[in-house]
Parts: sequence; C-alpha cells; structure tokens
Amino acid sequence: MMRKCHLNTARSAWHPGPGAAQALQGPAEHVVNYFFFVAEEAREIMAQLGIRRLDELIGRATCSTCARASSTGSEGARLLAHLLQPPMPHEVARRHCETQDHGLDRALDHKLIAVAQPALERQERVSFISPIRNVNRTVGTMLSAQVARRYGHQGLPDDTIHIQFQGTAGQSFGAFLAHGITLDLVGDANDYTGKGLSGGRVIVRSPNDFRGFGPEHIIVGNTVLYGAIAARPTSTAWPASASPCACPRQRGGRGHGRPRLRVHDKGTVVVLGGTGRTSPPG
Repeated sequence: MMRKCHLNTARSAWHPGPGAAQALQGPAEHVVNYFFFVAEEAREIMAQLGIRRLDELIGRATCSTCARASSTGSEGARLLAHLLQPPMPHEVARRHCETQDHGLDRALDHKLIAVAQPALERQERVSFISPIRNVNRTVGTMLSAQVARRYGHQGLPDDTIHIQFQGTAGQSFGAFLAHGITLDLVGDANDYTGKGLSGGRVIVRSPNDFRGFGPEHIIVGNTVLYGAIAARPTSTAWPASASPCACPRQRGGRGHGRPRLRVHDKGTVVVLGGTGRTSPPG
C-alpha cells in the first residue's frame, strides 16, 4: 500500500539492481540449511502434539492455542474459538481435493498462437485482426510466453506480430507483453493495461467513427503500466488535453526501466516498450 513498487524501493521485497549480487554473501547451501532447521522445528512441535504427518493437522482446530484458551473465560478467545470449529457436516472437505478450472483452454491466446506460428517458428511477420470482449483477460500473455520460450527476453524483431483487436478488452490487456508483439486495440480496455510490459507495444485508440472525445473520456482503466519495464531512459508526453486515464505515478516517466507512454488528444494511448534487458521493478 506504499505505492512505491514502480520506484524500485519497496520495503517488503528485494529488488535486483547494480551491485546487488555482490551484496549477497554466502553459498546457496545456507538457504537449504535454513529450511532444514524450519522442518526440524516443525517436526518437534508436531511430536509434542502427537502428530506424525502434516496431513493430520488439517482441520484440527482443537490443537490451536486460541481454542484451548477459550476455557479461561476470555471473551475474545471464545469468539475466535467459534470461528475455528470444524465444518458441519464432517464430510465437508477440509483440504484441496479437486482441480480448479481457470478456463485457460478457452483463452483467446490459443487462437492468437495458432495464427502467429510463422512468426514464432521462422520469425516471419504476421498481421491479422481479431475481435475481443471484456471476458478475454490477460490477452497476449500466453503468446508472450511462447516468444520467451523460443527467444528469451530479447524476443522477436520489432512488430513481428501485429494484432489489431476490435471491441472491449478485459483486465490486464497486454500483460507481460514480449518484445516483437504489437497489440493495437480499437475500442477500450479495463484495468492493468500493459501490466508488467516486457518490451512489447500496446496501442489503445477510439474507433474512427467515435465523436465527442474530451478530457473526461477514458479508454483505459486504472493502474496502467504497473510494473512495466523498458530498456532505455525514456520520457512520457502528457498534452494538456490528455485524458487522466493512466496511473499518475507513470507521469514522471524518467529513468532507466520506464516505458514510454503517449496519450494523444484524439483518444489514442500508445505504449512503447523497450528492447533490451533490464532489472524488473516490483
């Protein structure tokens, strides 16, 4: 909640940067040894409870300290003890017992990957048009994964895969987009457009027949370009009549690792990612 991840100064995580590797002393075996100590302590606690396996602890609310403290008369402990009661009836599952269906087999990216095979296999330029709806989320992410598996962070040559979408994009349109992919959306997009952008290009623009664009018109949602990276020092252009549709923290736009964001007074948001390697922000 500190809103500082884009500044690479988050308190709760370690962010790689210049000289970071030298700051970490000690071999990897120290980390392995630490987890052995964690496992040993957990085993000691389980032995005190008469538990042989972690599976036997699932649902055992009576082993918790708060449940035992309910007999002391503490009102707070008694209230918490009610929340820790085993589910009724007892046949109700207490642990993961089935695979959750995320609907990935119906993702739009499967069609994009199929059409983009010449680009993925032989780096041939591919351009096509596809409809999009707001139920299509994280469009371009699975396609970017295919690019990353084959060509790494460097990706494909610029604009090798150019896809024009028509309609309304769902959340996280163009998330983690790899270099060499251009997503050109004629319509509007939801929150987190360009999240984690990794060198790709995202274009969002109003249809040609749209009338009445003004400063209050919004064509992308909140938190645009959250965690996006670029390869070179870049700048952000915000004309006076630009829509306040992008995250304010991106308006500075200066320094290494920032993408270029252009918001034109005609209702077009153009996001230009970098081409090289850089350390990802939070």
